[in-house]
Amino acid sequence: MKGLEAIEQAISALLCEEKRQAEAILSKSFARQSLAKTKRQYSTLQSIKTFLRDGFIDRYSGERLLFPGALRILSLELPKVFPYQSHWKTSETHIAYWYFHPTVDHVVPVARGGSDSQGNLVTTSQMRNSAKSHWLLEEFGWELNPPGQLDVWDGLLTATQQYVDKNPWLLRDSLLGKWHRAAMKAS
Repeated sequence: MKGLEAIEQAISALLCEEKRQAEAILSKSFARQSLAKTKRQYSTLQSIKTFLRDGFIDRYSGERLLFPGALRILSLELPKVFPYQSHWKTSETHIAYWYFHPTVDHVVPVARGGSDSQGNLVTTSQMRNSAKSHWLLEEFGWELNPPGQLDVWDGLLTATQQYVDKNPWLLRDSLLGKWHRAAMKAS
């Protein structure tokens, strides 16, 4: 693992009461990386455009993800078996939200020098986004998978839109309404 040898050498230097040598070893071979505190928020429209570009595929795993509106419809129509909690409390929200809800992630985190450019943004699941946090792909042994093709998998976007067309009252739900409007605008 990166840095293990430097730490081993620094400990050896400390054992020999060579504190300055230990500092020099760590400064040169395994310098501290300061992570900037960042808060990123994307509009629903920006998120949908990224999901569409990536074909509702988790770019880190290659697995299929769902249009968020599909999950929301299940929670509205079947709240006992498919619950949702507004703060994603795991004890009250169906685990499918973590597995299949797409999010936007920076391949190279902004805190690690990455940009907000579209080329640094990818679709991933809520679970993988949470796990990745401020880490680089190579630190996890992850690779970037190619985007999917919307004509092969659209995340149930078309089916969701068809269901909403038959049940327009569902759009009174602010979350579903926001995702629906963004999808219509992006399509």
